[in-house]
Amino acid sequence: MPHAVFAGLCTLDVIQSVERVPGPNEKVTALRQTVAAGGPATNAAVTFAHLGGRATLLTGVGRHPLAAGVRADLAACRVGVRDLTPGHDGPPSVSSILVTAATGARAVASTNAAGAHLVPPDDLDLDGVSAVQVDGHHPALAEAVLTAARRRGIPTILDAGSWKDGTERLLPLADVVAASADFRAPGPLRKIIRGYGVPWLAVTAGADPIRWWGPGGASGQVTVPAVPVVDTLGAGDVFHGALTHAVAAGGLDSIAEALGAAAQIASRACAHFGTRTWMHHTDT
Repeated sequence: MPHAVFAGLCTLDVIQSVERVPGPNEKVTALRQTVAAGGPATNAAVTFAHLGGRATLLTGVGRHPLAAGVRADLAACRVGVRDLTPGHDGPPSVSSILVTAATGARAVASTNAAGAHLVPPDDLDLDGVSAVQVDGHHPALAEAVLTAARRRGIPTILDAGSWKDGTERLLPLADVVAASADFRAPGPLRKIIRGYGVPWLAVTAGADPIRWWGPGGASGQVTVPAVPVVDTLGAGDVFHGALTHAVAAGGLDSIAEALGAAAQIASRACAHFGTRTWMHHTDT
């Protein structure tokens, strides 16, 4: 059983499917809804655990009543949580998400990690860990985890969802940077990444092929399976969790195969509503 550590954002996601996003001063009735723990690192950890790995999530949850829902969901998903803010009384970050039923497109409002400051633990233990992934939402924590992993020769993966304060410190510590085509770096993406010495770069673009670049000028594309899209929410997080599972199980020598496996799983997630339903179906 591969073991991976995930460090980053944890939210409470309130997800509602609607026929259309309401306009100003308008109310609509949701077609269905679900509530789950969310955030890039969190959803990736859930995916990793679902694929048979042991996932440990380093994040901040706190002791507000709403945090009980987060803990219950992650326990049901068999994700181990190390809460770095156990005494925090305030509510967790809540993401309000509307998914348009006809297209699967989502609209999200969330505070993310604004105002939160997680102190990296002094006793960070990576014994037996096969890979680490960070989403950069808590940069000091992410840097500490990546640095510790690099010292031990553990593969490191950065989910580069967006350029954040501190991203420039994380890039040199990442073996794999996985970004979407929407990622906006301060300059051409490949030039920025290569300037920081990142060995592997993968860029996703929704249903379009995944492009990747590796050491020695290696490059290629991976086809993304076509599926009837119901909900794109969390698809990138699922992709990163599946990619981390493939790397944890097989190392960094077969990135193209790992990307292909991750694309298969992320596509399956897009065919189902919410961030958990896909795990109960085997169809694509």
